[in-house]
Amino acid sequence: MENVSFASTGAHARPVDLPVKMHGRKVEVFYGQKQALHGVDLEIPERQVTALIGPSGCGKSTFLRCLNRMNDTVEGARVVGDITLDGEDIYNKNIDVVELRARVGMVFQKPNPFPKSIFENVAYGPKIHGLAKNKAHLREIVETSLKRAGLFEEVKDRLDEPGTGLSGGQQQRLCIARAIAVSPEVILMDEPCSALDPIATATVEELIDELKQNYTIVIVTHSMQQAARVSQRTAMFHLGRIVEVGPTEKMFSNPDDKRTQDYITGRFG
Repeated sequence: MENVSFASTGAHARPVDLPVKMHGRKVEVFYGQKQALHGVDLEIPERQVTALIGPSGCGKSTFLRCLNRMNDTVEGARVVGDITLDGEDIYNKNIDVVELRARVGMVFQKPNPFPKSIFENVAYGPKIHGLAKNKAHLREIVETSLKRAGLFEEVKDRLDEPGTGLSGGQQQRLCIARAIAVSPEVILMDEPCSALDPIATATVEELIDELKQNYTIVIVTHSMQQAARVSQRTAMFHLGRIVEVGPTEKMFSNPDDKRTQDYITGRFG
């Protein structure tokens, strides 16, 4: 596995000796004739939270969707460049995309539980991927996933009830449990708290902090406070390009690029 050494100072200074889990090199995305990303280079360190920030329409979510090939589902979308997971090209024609999406899970902006029971929402992935040896093992996977998502104690007596009957914050944690039930290595989060109230947001942020012990997390957020609270590394996007990337503390206290400074302080225009 490649290691991150300290690069030259400036916009793309990198942390020392952190294994790179995913790496995008010269990534460009086209939707028909429209180009959404221009030569994006980004290393995603293992077992850290990397935040993608920037104004609306700047390419954050587009890049996030490249990391598990969700753009494959968009008609007319075309991805150019290289994206690797543990050094392996995820756009290689021999890659099993279903298996890739099990390794690189996704939590969307709006909680989207399946119209199934709480239990079946979490059990769905392990079932289709053949991860459970028997019913007892499946139940263990479901229980462990719900515990890791900080939800088990709240739902343990109603696992047969519909997941759609939970509150918004609980539904989002259910979706996180569903993502981790297939033992992913990376979890992508696209504005996971934008539809949640402050209390539910705080709960999910605490969960993200715990999950980074076992998972590599990439989060798109419009909340500068959230990026500062949950991430160790931040990349600033603007007009389909990364203008600056570095340790979150430095990005928020002493950014190198004026656009980053203006965006973080609310003067971006």
